[in-house]
Amino acid sequence: MHSAPSLFTWQVNLEYLEGKLESLDGEELMKIKDNINCLFQHCIQALGEDHPIRVVNALQTLCALIRGVHQKNKSTSGFDIINMLMGFDKAELCMKNLMESLDSLLCAEGSESLKSLCLKLLLCLVTVTDNISQNTILEYVMINSIFEAILQILSHPPSRREHGYDAVVLLALLVNYRKYESVNPYIVKLSIVDDEATLNGMGLVIAQALSEYNRQYKDKEEEHQSGFFSALTNMVGSMFIADAHEKISVQTNEAILLALYEAVHLNRNFITVLAQSHPEMGLVTTPVSPAPTTPATPLGTTPPSSDVISSVELPLDADVQTSNLLITFLKYSSIVMQDTKDEHRLHSGKLCLIILTCIAEDQYANAFLHDDNMNFRVNLHRMPMRHRKKAADKNLPCRPLVCAVLDLMVEFIVTHMMKEFPMDLYIRCIQVVHKLLCYQKKCRVRLHYTWRELWSALINLLKFLMSNETVLLAKHNIFTLALMIVNLFNMFITYGDTFLPTPSSYDELYYEIIRMHQSFDNLYSMVLRLSTNAGQWKEAASKVTHALVNIRAIINHFNPKIESYAAVNHISQLSEEQVLEVVRANYDTLTLKLQDGLDQYERYSEQHKEAAFFKELVRSISTNVRRNLAFHTLSQEVLLKEFSTIS
Repeated sequence: MHSAPSLFTWQVNLEYLEGKLESLDGEELMKIKDNINCLFQHCIQALGEDHPIRVVNALQTLCALIRGVHQKNKSTSGFDIINMLMGFDKAELCMKNLMESLDSLLCAEGSESLKSLCLKLLLCLVTVTDNISQNTILEYVMINSIFEAILQILSHPPSRREHGYDAVVLLALLVNYRKYESVNPYIVKLSIVDDEATLNGMGLVIAQALSEYNRQYKDKEEEHQSGFFSALTNMVGSMFIADAHEKISVQTNEAILLALYEAVHLNRNFITVLAQSHPEMGLVTTPVSPAPTTPATPLGTTPPSSDVISSVELPLDADVQTSNLLITFLKYSSIVMQDTKDEHRLHSGKLCLIILTCIAEDQYANAFLHDDNMNFRVNLHRMPMRHRKKAADKNLPCRPLVCAVLDLMVEFIVTHMMKEFPMDLYIRCIQVVHKLLCYQKKCRVRLHYTWRELWSALINLLKFLMSNETVLLAKHNIFTLALMIVNLFNMFITYGDTFLPTPSSYDELYYEIIRMHQSFDNLYSMVLRLSTNAGQWKEAASKVTHALVNIRAIINHFNPKIESYAAVNHISQLSEEQVLEVVRANYDTLTLKLQDGLDQYERYSEQHKEAAFFKELVRSISTNVRRNLAFHTLSQEVLLKEFSTIS
């Protein structure tokens, strides 16, 4: 069968074709099945031709056919998509030819617009169903892998700047096809990539997208603040003040976060990329050409403009602080994790914490997080709160990266004590801290960190759980969280001498426990009350009772001694120094019980615990990508201009 010479040399009217397919009912569609099969095959044949305009038109027609037939299928699932597009008997060969053509177009030294269109077609193919795993056409994409083509795009700077974003999103989606049911070749291959250029390329694309988000957020925030102050000065009465506090929202980028997660979770070698230095991207200015006007799409689904990406390759500037993917990610997390009320942000916040969990239990990641020779100033976003001053960013100390991770966790703990309590995120947050402490204890790393901030955040969280006991218990088992918090204190009490920076920080820990003894006493009476009842919380509460044994021993041992010191010396209020003096003098008479398993934790496992979350997440990403795949972004004029020189 020869393709008609005139076919595909004319511009395709995509909207018409898609609309026409949608308007037919099931029976009418079956009548033209042979025509659709024929057109589909002609398209695939045209991909092998040297005539670029025909290739472009064929790619665009394929997009329209796939989308049109799928749209139709939404209402009547009476027919099979594969049969409708290609015919069962020809499908295997058809798809093999299609994938081979796409593969060679992506790897060729050819036109960037063609490559871009190939990636768009692949994204169209992958996201055409809401649930990616129900898309049977993807079986052929598994068999005829384009994994190597994606890697080639990422490892090659010019093609990475043009197509890196689409390539990374495509890979993240392909990895999620039936990932729990069958062997997915993209998972297998991604887990063993060890080529530095490719992994760095992937890291740069992700860092670029995240720092673009951070920059936009910062711009909005600054605009917001200047607007807020002018609103204050021009104010007549106070009726306008409420508007000035509206949320600054920039759409989160879950597709890129998913890509980062898959890389960190599946590939041990990618961990090294997290710490690779690159200049702080937002600070390198490059002239940006005016962008063509396209319909507005939510941020996070459209790739950042390629002009910004090219700045990554610029030489390091002395004034530009070097950054790395991890720092960019921590800043991104500090923005996204603030507001967990809307579903997208809750998902993003959870995914950020899952990524941090994977990092916190990785040996190599811990080695560079705690490395004293790798110090950075990490400017995390802090939520404006009534009862604390806004920290000046100028005097940020230069510290190992683990300090920024701990700061982020403390920040989360302090800012989310609310009625809509994000229990799941709190548990993950405490687990991240615990994993970092286990590493410090095991490797005897003495980190110079303001541990007191963590201790007081944890005690405030316990106070919050107690004062909202009834409301919270209606929805959550708060004793799981209380137990984890108490055990963090136990970890400091039992092993603190191996990882706290100085003997005096160990004294401070005791001081803090004694100073806040009322909170621990209240917790004890609460769990005692519930563990002696026969209610549903009996077992969970009694675990906390047992865990409190050493904290109670410390309080009961030192409190009387402090009181008698005060009485003997006629002092009504002891200073911190005086309390510490009593503590130091009475350590040797204190007996503590050895508690088992404080430095043990269950490793993160996706399949058993998180499968439902990832299914939901991938569904939402898929819908979003599909919505933003405007094929007219590659307008015919641009392509014609590019090819007029060739044809």
